[in-house]
Amino acid sequence: MARIPKRFRKFTKDYPDVARAYEALGDEVHAAGPLDERTRALVKLGISIGARLEGAVHSHVRKAIGVGATPDELRHVALLSLPTIGLPSMMAALSWVDDVLAVPKSKKS
Repeated sequence: MARIPKRFRKFTKDYPDVARAYEALGDEVHAAGPLDERTRALVKLGISIGARLEGAVHSHVRKAIGVGATPDELRHVALLSLPTIGLPSMMAALSWVDDVLAVPKSKKS
C-alpha cells in the first residue's frame, strides 16, 4: 500500500464526505478519456512539476512507479519541464523525483 501523507489521512478523517467526493472526481476524470493508467500517471507528475507542488511530485512519482514507470522515465518528465519552467524549478523538481527514488523499496509501500 502506498504511503498516505499524515495530513491527507487527517483530512479524510475530519471530512469524510468531502474526501469521498474528491476521490470520486478523480476516478471520473481518469475514466473520461483514452489515456492508459501509466500515461496518466506521467502526465499528472508533469502537472505537479509545473505547479511546483513538492508533495504532489512525491505522490505522483510513487504512483507512477506503481504502474510501471521507470526511474529514467520519471527523470525525463522532470527534464522536459526545463524549457517551460526554467533551470532552478526543473532542478528542484528533479530533486523531488530523486527524493522518492532514493527511498528503499521496503519503505515506499
